[in-house]
Amino acid sequence: MKKTIIGLSTAVALSSSLFASDTSNNEMLKQIQLLKKQIQMLETKLNSNETKVSNLEKSFTDKRFTKLEKNVDRNSRKIQDVKAHDAGDNIKWDIDFRTQYDNVQYKLGNGKKVSNEAIFSNRLWLGMKFQADDNSIFYGTLSYNKLFGDNRADIMSDGGTPNNANFDWVTNEAATNDNSLKVKEAYWLYKNESFLGNSDISWTASVGRRPSTDGLGINFRADQSRKSALSHTVNVEFDGASARFNLDKITGVSGMWLKFCAGRGLTNAKLRFSADGLDYMKDNDTSENVDMAGVIFVPYDDGQYSIHMNYAKAWNLIGNKYSDYGTSSQGKFHNFGDIQLATVMFKAWGIGNGISDFLDDTTIFASYAMSKTSPDGGKAMLGSTDSETGHSFWIGANMPCPITDSARVGIEWNKGSKYWRSMTYGEDTMAGSKIAARGTAWEVYRNQKLTDALSFSLRYTHIKYDYAGSNGFFGDYGTPIDINKSPTSVEEAQNITANVRYRF
Repeated sequence: MKKTIIGLSTAVALSSSLFASDTSNNEMLKQIQLLKKQIQMLETKLNSNETKVSNLEKSFTDKRFTKLEKNVDRNSRKIQDVKAHDAGDNIKWDIDFRTQYDNVQYKLGNGKKVSNEAIFSNRLWLGMKFQADDNSIFYGTLSYNKLFGDNRADIMSDGGTPNNANFDWVTNEAATNDNSLKVKEAYWLYKNESFLGNSDISWTASVGRRPSTDGLGINFRADQSRKSALSHTVNVEFDGASARFNLDKITGVSGMWLKFCAGRGLTNAKLRFSADGLDYMKDNDTSENVDMAGVIFVPYDDGQYSIHMNYAKAWNLIGNKYSDYGTSSQGKFHNFGDIQLATVMFKAWGIGNGISDFLDDTTIFASYAMSKTSPDGGKAMLGSTDSETGHSFWIGANMPCPITDSARVGIEWNKGSKYWRSMTYGEDTMAGSKIAARGTAWEVYRNQKLTDALSFSLRYTHIKYDYAGSNGFFGDYGTPIDINKSPTSVEEAQNITANVRYRF
């Protein structure tokens, strides 16, 4: 239409030029001039309408693009939220499965030897981790640890017929009344980079069934990262709480930190539907609560050389009485008193600096520990009514294997005195806790990585006892009787261990 108007305007202009000199056509010229003005007005109006249309189209296009852009952005945020939720909504699992062979041999004080040359077992740990936010994490470990096949000794603990068995041949195929599941660890951990507004102190707090086995020292031969406690005095499962404070920035001392721990190992409480109806009240016919509290302190750790210390006290420790033997109270626990435990360990992760590749990759440690009993009035704790102090020394080295780069070898030695007593009932060995030995123990081991997931371990442990009761509790059965005067006590123990382990 615009082209038509432009053509008409041109024709009018030409006509005006042709007839301008012809005075007889003045009237027609006036009409042409009038028509020209009308065409110019029409053209101006048309241009104005086209501008409005163009602006309208642009506005519509801009709004539509802006809306589309917002929708894309909103959907993108939704997708990211879903991904974050899904990632955080999944528990991260890890697997530690071990199949092990053990050969255990004992020599008694009277010279008699007893042994079991072929013990096979499976142990499964299913580790869990869930991090809901930047500050809080949940950790857990489900545990299965069992000898191959059925163990006929199980039925004796239930008052069954001697020489019979419970038969686990249909454990997972037959319905039973057993719905138990062992939980080795289950706890939450809170962490923060500042304490009460002080950014120089980072800290953590944790509550639950915390890791208190396989601590520093014993972790080398176990071929795994250390856990909480120092294993020279504490290697036993506990429920409790802890709080750790990193002090290196505020003190200027490399690697300094402090941790407070507290827990309960035994609870005195009646269970639900008790005969007297006093559910969960204290039971006066059994032992008291067994509690423990302590502190772990690392005064220095530069990554190569470090010092580790701990102090702990446990109350109302349990044990048995010789006088209960053969009576209805046989096996009953009694409270005998309290105990204090202390440890100091030096560790070097690498010897020297650049002396040799072998020394750079060698870890050595030396540890001293002591125990001090506090018997309740008139009771004989570890066979003595007096407060007794025990001592233990432990040294070890973990080195690269000279045969292959994929293996490490180690050697350890420890010696405990007459009244030495540790809380190491959870030590992973079938010959009793070597750390608890009132005598001399040594062992050698070799750990080799086979694939990314598989490893192989071989270990030999030998213990020569000077006194009995090393693996007993804190009452009469923990009395340190001279081995030469106790013909039925174990004088020597040795354990050969080999296992294949899958970890992923």
